[in-house]
Amino acid sequence: MLPTLSVVIPCRNDGELLSVCLDALAAQTYQPLEVLVVDNGSTDLTVAIAEAHGALVVTEPRVGIGAAAAAGYNQAKGAVIVRCDADSVPSDDWLEKIAARFADDVGLAALTGPGQFYGVSRLRAATADLLYMRAYFLSMGAAMARWPLFGSNMAIRTEVWEAVQSRVHSTDPEVHDDVDLAFALDPGHRTACDFSLRVGISPRALVGGADLRRRVTRAFHTIALHWSIAPPWERWANQLRPATRRRYHSAG
Repeated sequence: MLPTLSVVIPCRNDGELLSVCLDALAAQTYQPLEVLVVDNGSTDLTVAIAEAHGALVVTEPRVGIGAAAAAGYNQAKGAVIVRCDADSVPSDDWLEKIAARFADDVGLAALTGPGQFYGVSRLRAATADLLYMRAYFLSMGAAMARWPLFGSNMAIRTEVWEAVQSRVHSTDPEVHDDVDLAFALDPGHRTACDFSLRVGISPRALVGGADLRRRVTRAFHTIALHWSIAPPWERWANQLRPATRRRYHSAG
């Protein structure tokens, strides 16, 4: 039997993109138990669009994607929390693949996959996949000694979130929430990355300037929080120990 899914979408002033995302979720071959749109202080039509699509609206006044995501996770009722962003456009079998993976692998704590940039040329999309997506998974994986999570395309068992929610830095707006959550998992919490599990994402992440600098700054800030407790070589050594001898590292 496939597990029930709660889809959480943090959103702040992304109503137009959110509408496309919700249309894609409505066309899924396996329907979720619920879709929760977390309104993070929007001044556009985000709330009206979410309600028109039948989504449940969760209000989080603290501005920050970490706070918004955590608010949605805390309200989720499904056995598995699925996370995407307002600009995510999943294929129609996305949720079915996620549910099947968790049903087949009872020891899996969290699952993720890459984003595929839409609205750009094939060459630019392929280059971005290599230099942005795959570089992210390899570099962050090396930093935390496990597969990282990618916020536009990820899922986590609700019971795992409940076990680690006190360790994430949801009140810090300068933290990359998906990276922070992956760092917060126990050594025994196994993550997986399925590169065939793709969702479309907007190319705005490829735009340089202040937005790119902010993303990079947040990445280093998040890593520093956790490396201050345990650098990567200690994390890898810990993962290579027998399960009974592993130690949990927390940035607290």
